[in-house]
Amino acid sequence: MNQADQMIAILGIGTAVPENRLDQADTSQRLAQALSEHPDSMRWAKRIFKQCGVETRYTCEPNLLESAEDCRYFLHKSNHTIPSTAERMETYKRESVPLALHAARNALLDGKVDVSDITHLITVSCTGQFLPGMDAELVQRLGLAVTVNRIPLNFLGCAAGLKAVCLSRQIVSSDPLANVLIVCVELCTLHIQPSIEREALFGASFFGDGASACIVGTAEPTHNEIFQLGDIHSVLLPDSAEEMVWEVGNYGFDLYLSPNIPKLIGKFIPEQVERLISGKQKPEIWAIHPGGKGIIDTLENMFGLTEEQTRPSRAVLKNYGNMSSATILFVLNEMRQELKKRGIGPVNGLSLAFGPGLTCEMIMITYLPSVISQEHLLDEVHV
Repeated sequence: MNQADQMIAILGIGTAVPENRLDQADTSQRLAQALSEHPDSMRWAKRIFKQCGVETRYTCEPNLLESAEDCRYFLHKSNHTIPSTAERMETYKRESVPLALHAARNALLDGKVDVSDITHLITVSCTGQFLPGMDAELVQRLGLAVTVNRIPLNFLGCAAGLKAVCLSRQIVSSDPLANVLIVCVELCTLHIQPSIEREALFGASFFGDGASACIVGTAEPTHNEIFQLGDIHSVLLPDSAEEMVWEVGNYGFDLYLSPNIPKLIGKFIPEQVERLISGKQKPEIWAIHPGGKGIIDTLENMFGLTEEQTRPSRAVLKNYGNMSSATILFVLNEMRQELKKRGIGPVNGLSLAFGPGLTCEMIMITYLPSVISQEHLLDEVHV
């Protein structure tokens, strides 16, 4: 395949989660016990835990499965110390790399790409930092070339996973021989706060831990079940800088998510989507980052989407929670499995994710059951 007709695509996807499973109903009950002396906060927490669309998620921290009085991340009267930011970062350093390796190896296997063919490594995370970083660890443990181009994307929030995909598309567009390995790892539950404040309890209700990875490169005839990558669009929404805030505190990172976020998305995103689509056929598949149930509901209503079109996003939120930057590849993997099972394709679509700023990242995608000629593709779908 020459440069003129190259097909840039996500060639393989891998995911991984920690072994500790948080059941939403059980976690809600234990948190309610910890808040028993604060009835207003207890009632609010129970309601938001029930309504946020999550049933299970995963955590790297086994202490989060302990009883209310023994959990150091819940409000309590015992002598247990609250984990400091330094302690949480030690846990992040210990637990993040094995998850990253698992997801990366799965992506390499799924994409039929040899580790020696990886030219670029993009590592993504906003829930922890250490130096030398995860990129250096992955080079050594995966056996990547020591000359691999390493690009860490740190502290960019939920939209960073899709930002990495868009950046990878640009890299391969400039160099068709490039193969970009993206690895996203987020240990969100490390930042659960022992608090009665609604903002902290809201964040505790639906964030989970996980890692995802993918390979972006030029598709070959051996590649099947891939997402071709099309036009990209990035926008910083006006007057919304204070709506999503993520700051380093003494006891982990402090998160604030405004209840106005779905409304702001409803106000500004239709124009941005239309700018990207530019009069082309309406996307059939929608890979939406499930930043929260309200975001999915807003986009579903705004664009007249069916339950089938939002099912992959809701399924990931239900089974894993919001894993920040790692989540969008879980959604694409869920979508791919469903399309393969139904024998559907080629089919065009859109992937979008939101992050602090407020930032919106978008990219046009096309699911292909197998690699076909560019000419036939252009006859069937718009990319």
